[in-house]
Amino acid sequence: MVDVWPSLLGLCSGMALFLYSVKITSGSLQTIAGDKLKNVLAKLTGNRVIGVLVGAFITALIQSSTATSVMAVGFVNAGLMNLYQALWIIMGANIGTNITAQLIAFDVGAAAPIIALLGTFFCLLTKNKKLRSIGEAIAGLGFIFVAMSLMKESMAPLSELDIVKDIFSSINNPFIGIVVGIIFVIIIQSSAAGVGVLQAMAMSASGAQLISLEQAMFIIFGLNIGTCVTAVFASIGGSRNATRAGMLHMMFNVIGTAIFTVAYYLIPVADWVRALSPNDVARQFANMHLVFNLASTIILLPFGGLIVKLVKLIVPSKGGESEGVKYLKYLSPKMLNTQNSLGMEVLIRALCSEISRMLVMAGGNVQMSIETVLDNNEKKQQEINDTEEYVDYLNKEISYYISHAMVFEMSEKDAVTMSALFKITGNIERMGDHATNISGYANLLESKGLKLSEKARAEVAQMVKTTSDAYNILFSSKPGSVHIKMAQMEQKIDDMTEDYREHQLERLKSGVCSGDACVIYSEMLTDFERLGDHMLNIAEAAAESNQIAFKVADNTEPEETGKGKGKSKVAAKKA
Repeated sequence: MVDVWPSLLGLCSGMALFLYSVKITSGSLQTIAGDKLKNVLAKLTGNRVIGVLVGAFITALIQSSTATSVMAVGFVNAGLMNLYQALWIIMGANIGTNITAQLIAFDVGAAAPIIALLGTFFCLLTKNKKLRSIGEAIAGLGFIFVAMSLMKESMAPLSELDIVKDIFSSINNPFIGIVVGIIFVIIIQSSAAGVGVLQAMAMSASGAQLISLEQAMFIIFGLNIGTCVTAVFASIGGSRNATRAGMLHMMFNVIGTAIFTVAYYLIPVADWVRALSPNDVARQFANMHLVFNLASTIILLPFGGLIVKLVKLIVPSKGGESEGVKYLKYLSPKMLNTQNSLGMEVLIRALCSEISRMLVMAGGNVQMSIETVLDNNEKKQQEINDTEEYVDYLNKEISYYISHAMVFEMSEKDAVTMSALFKITGNIERMGDHATNISGYANLLESKGLKLSEKARAEVAQMVKTTSDAYNILFSSKPGSVHIKMAQMEQKIDDMTEDYREHQLERLKSGVCSGDACVIYSEMLTDFERLGDHMLNIAEAAAESNQIAFKVADNTEPEETGKGKGKSKVAAKKA
């Protein structure tokens, strides 16, 4: 007669230690990796093959496909990558996460406690945060093997119970196996840990008889689907594309599961995997996990564009500027969470993307307001007013994020950048105010029945071109050189203003223009000059941190991202 309770307690203890050890190991590896890996993840994803390799490499280092997928969702939300690039990263993450299962298949036995002890001593004997994280990772790895031994020993007597055999024998349907895997991984929050539990069953005394590879393979498929739930939850509250990025992971594994389920009935998949290690059931489970993810990636890699289109159908677009709905495109409340795994780097980039949006709106408003002096109409005036309200909304929201982020612990470099972003936001908002002033002059000219002279109108047309050139400098120059180029442009605006004032006096003396029109035109020149000052302030603040670049993420996502990210420029209106 099997003594059930001690075995159950031993199994629960082993599982608890196993899950905690996986979490500690993964967290320590992420700390060791630092923010540099996040930068690599955000930048080296232009080509689909490179994107998969980067995703696999980073996941293999940090041992968490969920963490990599959540980072990808955050990057999409921040405008650092598009959906196609996120898909390549997610595909690679599924491959990288197999390292844990492959390591577990090595039954290190008596060496496990020694590894755990060495890691623990390493943690206790060092005060350096990085070295302590290395010790935690080593200790966590050792405790994973200790937990596996504990679960294996506890599973052996339980596997002899008829009720346990009946439960596992009932998992003879692919659908049931997939559902069991999904539910199990939602509870334990780790597909690698789920495979580890299956391996513990395999390594127990009667493990090979308790669960077969055919049963385990569908549970493994379910584990891969269930592990996507965290990424889907992480996308809630973000942009529409962030929600889609969360769904990409789910769709990839669902489609992969469908392919393997059909293949199971057509070809001897289980027999082929079993043949790779015929006498090692634990290794067979690990290999099945690897084959599923690797084959799914190879099969679906050429069809990434279709998967993205399918996700876009499932999560359609809603709202937007065209419908008059004000919203933040790149920022989300989760970025202000102190537990945010994406870090300060992503928050800064999201702020830069959102501020770039604001700058484009304010810049377009300035262009349009100057043009209204030449050709005023009610539609343009309404558009200017609506855009000014949007700029004010973005200023308020962005300032809220910056002020709340300033209380976080950050490096001196990031603190300088946050301060610079705050200055930039204020200057953009004031530029919007000047645009409103200029459009008001157009209304004033029209209400008083006044017109500018042909020479004055030609000067206004030159102002339109000059402001367009100034905005292109802000968006096309590198952070380190933008202030130099903008200083030259600001001097040009000052010179133009001085020249135009002299021309205005000459026209006034010659009687070419009326006194009232000259007063209005003089006020407009003042606003034009101050616009140059604000743009120079923006350029100087950007150069001050050397981290700020004004780039608007391309909303169009090309089918072939192997050609690199699409670069967008400000669509400046020409006179």
